[in-house]
Parts: sequence; C-alpha cells; structure tokens
Amino acid sequence: MDADLVIDLSGLNCPLPILRTKKALANLQSGQTVHVTCTDPATPKDFEAFCKQTGNPLLDSTAAADKFVFVIQKR
Repeated sequence: MDADLVIDLSGLNCPLPILRTKKALANLQSGQTVHVTCTDPATPKDFEAFCKQTGNPLLDSTAAADKFVFVIQKR
C-alpha cells in the first residue's frame, strides 16, 4: 500500500508515537494516508483508540517481530 507520508517512530514510547502521528496528520489533506512504524508494544491499542477518537480510519495494522505498522487515512 502506497502512503503519502512514511514515518518511522521506532524507539519512541507512549505517548510520543501518537503525538508525532497526530502532528503528521495535521499536515496532510483529507484522504491522504500516513504509514507509521513503531516498536512500542502498547501502540496497537493506542492507535486503535486514537483512530476511533479522531475519526481517522485505521486502514491497516500489522505486527512483525518487534515492529508494528499502521496505515492511517486523514478524514
């Protein structure tokens, strides 16, 4: 899946991945997507809650080894 913006937030712990993603989404147009890579094991639940609260669709959420990848579309 091609994204409009790709950010690697590996090594950052809560709440920094959410805060940096929120800032990245603010710079996108409606319908554009951001691809986020994280290593914090809390991020799957954090991103699910963040997307529900903000209304930004979580298009994809995957986990592989110690990496978590999310694709979020700006509403």
